[in-house]
Amino acid sequence: MKCKKEENLKDCPCTYPCDKKGLCCECIKYHRERGELPACYFSKETEKNYDRSIEKFVEENK
Repeated sequence: MKCKKEENLKDCPCTYPCDKKGLCCECIKYHRERGELPACYFSKETEKNYDRSIEKFVEENK
């Protein structure tokens, strides 16, 4: 499957300067290995804190 990086970048909410931006499969793999979720799971406001923990996700979505 060919990556649609340019298309993905249009909707990517991540504000962290990262080499995986727009490469969703790499981003998900990176965060999954760390027990985290990618920016697209969080609100705009929460995303700015760079707390990608599952605990933060649960707290935000109670």
